[in-house]
Parts: sequence; structure tokens; C-alpha cells
Amino acid sequence: MRRLSVFFALLLLCSCTQAQVTQYRLKVVKEYPHDTGAYTQGLFFHDGTLYETTGQYGSSSIRTVDLETGKPFQNKKLSSKYFAEGSVVLNGDLYVLTWTNRVAFRYDAGTLSYKSTVSYPREGWGLTTDGKQLIASDGSAQLYFLDQNLKVTRKQQVTLDGRPLRHLNELEWIKGKVWANVYLTDMIAIIDPSSGKVEGTVDCAGLLPDALWTSSTDVLNGI
Repeated sequence: MRRLSVFFALLLLCSCTQAQVTQYRLKVVKEYPHDTGAYTQGLFFHDGTLYETTGQYGSSSIRTVDLETGKPFQNKKLSSKYFAEGSVVLNGDLYVLTWTNRVAFRYDAGTLSYKSTVSYPREGWGLTTDGKQLIASDGSAQLYFLDQNLKVTRKQQVTLDGRPLRHLNELEWIKGKVWANVYLTDMIAIIDPSSGKVEGTVDCAGLLPDALWTSSTDVLNGI
């Protein structure tokens, strides 16, 4: 129902500009192995460690991963009633959203030990941070800016060429911009967090070679 990551790639971007939106093409410069059974939701580096949260009821997990081998250093399973989604570390705490369970979890980022469960009154999709606050998506055209108790302090609609851009999914914070993978497409949007305007798009078509496609391959996710 959702997405499966098959491999990681470092990207070299080339750009061209049309109107006010810069359009990027990508070139794969390196690949790393990845567990194809891991239904990637959140994916990020923190203090040199690769963190990954994986989804599916009965298979959701929180991992720290060896980039070179793709094997987990730590692999914490969640209860089968939870579908884990986006995740990020802020001030030493690892925050993990759930898809439809209406809760989020807080763990110690170093040990992955459980700290608390927090009410979360919307679907959980992507999660990132600017270092001061959390930023979340729920599959709509909205970004939610949250405090450390996951309370909304601001909402921002995202627009592309003046129209709402829906299906915002996995998020990353890169050089002052929010990068959002757009679910069911090969596009990543580069968003001004103040205005919500998409300033650039990354075309990821062809990122996964045809030889690696299988019957269980889903869509792109994890930035």
C-alpha cells in the first residue's frame, strides 16, 4: 500500500530554470546496499549515524544502519498494531510518527530506549527538523511546524506555480529549505518554509534501474 526503498544513492544535481521554479535532473554517483524487506519511511543521518524507520503492520521498526553493508547496528521492533512513518532527532530525542494510530513516539536517540507516547491528531507521513522545531507532513498540501511536544505552532500550505501541491510525504531539511518527496510521483519538491512556494523540483525518473524492479517494488521514498 505504501513504498519500498531498494537502494541508496548519492546524487549530483544539474539544473535548468523555467519561470521561477528551478528544475533539477539527477545523476547517480554511488550506490549502497539496502535491505529490500525494509519498507522505508523515515531516513536521515544524525551525528554520522544513519537512522531508518520502516513501516507495515507487523513489520515496523526503528534502525541504525551500516551504510556500507546495509545491515542494522540496532533494530527495534514496534508492536504489530503500529505502522511507523517519518522520524527525526531533535535535542537528543528520536521522534517517530505513526500512520493512522494517532500517536507518535519519543525515544532516546543513542540507545533507542522508549521515553514516551504523545497524542498526534492526524495521519503521520514525513518528519524533519530545522534544528529548533519539528516539521511534519500528512499527505496533504500542508506542512505542520511543531514544538517538542508535537503541538502545532504554525501551518503552511505548499504551492507549485500557485496551486496546492498535495501528497507531500518524506521530508528533509537541507540548507534552509524543506525537501519533500511527492507520493506516487518521481518528483522531489524544494520548498521555501516561510512562503510554502516550491522553488525547485528534482526529477528522479530512472533512479532505480529496470534490472532492480520486482513485483513488490513500490514508489520512491527516503531522502
